[in-house]
Amino acid sequence: MSDQIKFIVDNLNKEPFRKNYNLITFDSLEPMQLLQVLNDVLAEIDPKQVVDIREEMPEHTAKRMLSLLGILKYKPPGNATDMSTFRQGLVIGSKPVIYPVLHWLLQRTNELKKRAYLARFLIKLEVPSEFLQDETVADTNKQYEELMEAFKTLHKDCEQLKSSGFSTAEIRRDISAMEGEKEQLAKRVERLKKRVETVPSHQRMLQTARQLRVEKEREGFLAQQKQEQKNQLFHAAQRLQRVQNQLKSMRHAAADARPESLLKRLEEEMKFNSYMVTEKFPKELENKRKELHFLQKVVSEPAMGPSDLLELESKINEVNAQINQLIEKKMLRNEPMEGKLSLYRQQASIISRKKEAKAEELQETKEKLASLEREVSAKTDQARELDGTEVLKGDEFKRYVSKLRSKSTVFKKKHQIIAEFKAEFGLLQRTEELLRQRHENIQRQLQTIEDKRGISGYSYTQEELERVSALKSEVDDAKGRTLDDMSEMVRKLNSLVSEKKSALAPVIKELRQLRQKCQELTQECDEKKAQYDSCAAGLESNRSKLEQVRRPFSFWQPSGRRLCADLATPVPKVPESFPSSRVSPKLQRPRPPQTWRSEGSEKSVSREKANTITQTA
Repeated sequence: MSDQIKFIVDNLNKEPFRKNYNLITFDSLEPMQLLQVLNDVLAEIDPKQVVDIREEMPEHTAKRMLSLLGILKYKPPGNATDMSTFRQGLVIGSKPVIYPVLHWLLQRTNELKKRAYLARFLIKLEVPSEFLQDETVADTNKQYEELMEAFKTLHKDCEQLKSSGFSTAEIRRDISAMEGEKEQLAKRVERLKKRVETVPSHQRMLQTARQLRVEKEREGFLAQQKQEQKNQLFHAAQRLQRVQNQLKSMRHAAADARPESLLKRLEEEMKFNSYMVTEKFPKELENKRKELHFLQKVVSEPAMGPSDLLELESKINEVNAQINQLIEKKMLRNEPMEGKLSLYRQQASIISRKKEAKAEELQETKEKLASLEREVSAKTDQARELDGTEVLKGDEFKRYVSKLRSKSTVFKKKHQIIAEFKAEFGLLQRTEELLRQRHENIQRQLQTIEDKRGISGYSYTQEELERVSALKSEVDDAKGRTLDDMSEMVRKLNSLVSEKKSALAPVIKELRQLRQKCQELTQECDEKKAQYDSCAAGLESNRSKLEQVRRPFSFWQPSGRRLCADLATPVPKVPESFPSSRVSPKLQRPRPPQTWRSEGSEKSVSREKANTITQTA
């Protein structure tokens, strides 16, 4: 009990309880506090049990805890009477009842958490049969059972994945790495696309490359298919050879067999089967029937007490005593005929027992042979499924055994050579160790001599110089290789630049001609533009002057509308050398039917028009 309490206190002081108990304080807890501790442990297993015991009825507390302990499959010690004591002790918070429960719960907390979690989904709700007559209730119950089975399957798969060793962090890292590789590949593809687009007829080349890739894939698939067909042909040839060997062996056995031997074998088999059917099986059946009748009789009788057993033992002793008396009387008679018959009977019983034993042994051997044949066929099928080869038999097996023996001899020789190498290796290790010790001794002697001569550290400096010189030679070799690589790279780059120059020479020549033509056209365009700008400025100044002279007369009508007399203004002449297409549309006005040259005539015409308008108004 003390070990149990110590275990409980140690686990309650750990995470996630952190009760800070010791043996004395825990043992001095009141029943209500002890029940609260038990409830806290149950709440850690099932979060639905988080309840304050002081605010709950004792009957409800006991019912809730008993139901959860039943789900967790806790078995209280004792029989039915102890069960009532257990319920009562759980209600009142008895220590002899609570301590074993706490010990059992704290021993397997993780397992019980899993069991409580599964119980929420796997405890089936019992629906009365009369309610299942309704189609809606039956369909809902069927769907509920299907969901329960689906949950079982998913939980099993989840546990398998958890135990398989896969880590979500590793999978996420792999996914992020693959996404980065995907982005790099996408960028590389984009760069390659841009580089290819500059090449003429790149679509045709891409189509050709695509067809080449498809054909290569097809070539690989055809090569794989060819290899598979070769393997199938090889296996078929092996199978044919085995079947031919079996056929040869069967023909050989049939050639050696004679009708007399076959008939003799069949007669022996028939005798054995007739013996089994007429003698052995009926006896076994009769014995089984007697045993069944006896067992039924024992079952039908009421339960026996100690007095009945004593009475039966006394009857058995009386019957045994009578049997012994009869045997003694028979021995006293000692009739010679009976003695001979008893001898023959004894011999016959011995022979029959031997016969039965041999028949049983033969039957067991046949059953064992049949089971071995089934096992051999199963192993043959399994081997055929694994590598597609048949199990070796007959001469092939002998050849295989001889091959294994030759390999075993080779293996033994190699193993012996390895052992010799190991022995030599051990000897070399010992030699190395001795030489290292001698070297250390010589170094110490050399150091003492150097100290005496006043040149301590000379040997170390010499070794360092040799090491540095060796490193320098290695670095020089590396530099030489690097310079060779760089010169080779420069040569390749120069050859590549010369190739590109020769390829771009006609393009550059054509570009120079186009640049010269572009300069000429630009110069011509600038000249035409300057000519156009000067002409447009002159026309614009003439138009502004004409606009000032326009409409010299205007007046207002009584109705409030303003009438103005359009004066006929002369249109300036455009130079013949200037093209008509370059005149602004605003300046191209239609010529009036008459052109007035003098200023006085223009004024008189305007006066006449004004008088005419006045009279009309």
